[in-house]
Amino acid sequence: MAIFKRTSGSSDGIGPHEKDREMGKSDYNTGAVPEQVNDEGVIVYADHAHLHRGLKSRHITMIAIGGAIGTGLIIGTGAALARAGPGSILISYSMVGLLVYIVMCGLGEMAAWLPHASGFSGYATRFVDPALGFALGWTYWFKYIITTPNQLTAAALVIQYWKPATEVNPGVWIAVFIIAIVCINYFGIRFFGEFEFWLSSIKVVVIVGVILLSFILMLGGGPTHDRTGFRYYKTPGAFKPYIAQGDKGKFLGFWSSMITAVFAYLGTELVGVTVGEAQNPRKTIPRAIKLTFYRILFFYCLSVLLVGMLVPYNSPDLAFATSTKNAGKASASPFVVAIKLAKIDKLPGILNGAILIFTFSAANSDLYIASRTIFGLAEQGYAPRIFAWTDKRGVPVPALAISGLFTLLAFMNVADDSKVVFGYFVNLVTIFGLLTWISILLTHIYFVRARKAQGIGNEQMPFVAPFGLLGSYIGLFFCILIALTKNFSVFTYDKKYGKFDYKNFITGYLGIPLYLIMIFGYKSWHKTQGVRPANADFYTGKDEIDREEEAFLAHKAATAKQGKSANWFYRTFVAWLF
Repeated sequence: MAIFKRTSGSSDGIGPHEKDREMGKSDYNTGAVPEQVNDEGVIVYADHAHLHRGLKSRHITMIAIGGAIGTGLIIGTGAALARAGPGSILISYSMVGLLVYIVMCGLGEMAAWLPHASGFSGYATRFVDPALGFALGWTYWFKYIITTPNQLTAAALVIQYWKPATEVNPGVWIAVFIIAIVCINYFGIRFFGEFEFWLSSIKVVVIVGVILLSFILMLGGGPTHDRTGFRYYKTPGAFKPYIAQGDKGKFLGFWSSMITAVFAYLGTELVGVTVGEAQNPRKTIPRAIKLTFYRILFFYCLSVLLVGMLVPYNSPDLAFATSTKNAGKASASPFVVAIKLAKIDKLPGILNGAILIFTFSAANSDLYIASRTIFGLAEQGYAPRIFAWTDKRGVPVPALAISGLFTLLAFMNVADDSKVVFGYFVNLVTIFGLLTWISILLTHIYFVRARKAQGIGNEQMPFVAPFGLLGSYIGLFFCILIALTKNFSVFTYDKKYGKFDYKNFITGYLGIPLYLIMIFGYKSWHKTQGVRPANADFYTGKDEIDREEEAFLAHKAATAKQGKSANWFYRTFVAWLF
């Protein structure tokens, strides 16, 4: 692997691109010459080193919404409810939702200023330290080359609802899904954006339907006409003790649900990966970020409130749903348990089909994130340069190929003896998602300090995080706290085995020292220094993005003047829904 040395700035108090800034020029991709402006007002480059901005505003909006809706919401809430009770999950999902919003706003402020293809790894390199950008990029890629095959396996498990493994080997479905997601990503960003737009639309419709159904059942509109209200908050109770008894046990139950909530929300930051291919990103990205708050409030908080009103935490059906055997299937969803308690037939099969769409969409977008992440790494010199090559459609084919190759790990789950090993991989990389949030918040803190030091005021920014530095500091504290306590149960005495659960301890926490080793290993090898606020580079590449924005807005204005609008149907009948 070729790793190239980078410098973090000069030591004389003048930024590395101060001269370019004064001249209004940039040395970024000086060999890149715009070939043409396409029919959507997007500059298309001929140097095989650029992604194409083919994601429209509606694509970004729906990918942002769909990214927050996954099996973590529709299935994962069942385990949290059974372990902690309805009150705990309502508070924890609301608190973590606010934490996610803080992370997204910090990312949005940086992305709106410089919507570059290197994503948040590039921001960490520019504003904190090249070592942080290196570690963040590689661990984020590592996370998604493991979670992609995990999602493929989950999709194969869902199909067993109709076709058991005794009839069709799960490996067949895994192979079909691998071919499908690789093709979708290879066909270009326009096709990917359109495909994910409709998949995300289906996910939104399903979740809205589930929420409406839950509300109706809570009011007694089901076949049993049982009006539950807040009955289960009183009996068996809103807070269930976990590990210990009394108030201590209730707090531990609440904290375990905080950790569950964090991993349910992971992936919402994927909007930061799409900035390099978004049309008019300085408008579309802040819009998508602002919608984060409302989708968290509606999809997550309202969902967990209703499911806690419909299913008691001590329900035998919920205990069945949270068993390892049924993980990933429709029977593992607390909403299915609510449907069963209401005695509604046929609906679990329909919900199982919806879960299949959720997992397939997740696998598709995860492969996209993996390919764009290693593309960004190569662009910064952190990975072999070949991975920064794109074809004439702007598809990073080598980056997609290497990321797609790792989807074959899903076949490990076909053999029982390999499932255990793969399970350790998944447990290992989930911490990287939380470390990504920590890195984004840290980068935002440095970003704000640097722009204040260089006199870049709020009025010059396309978007400013509403909670500012204070919000990022508070969010950083809680993210670090959750990262250090995510596997707190391993420190308790295991009555079942009578010994310390060292396997979960190692796989749960190994990601932290690996991350730190990558940071300090890179620093010691390349002798990098942290970026001082006065030296932070706000302008390299910005002029290119400015030109792209001007070309797009000019095309849009010309199209509007001629009375043409390809999105008339969407804007008139669909957009207001989202």
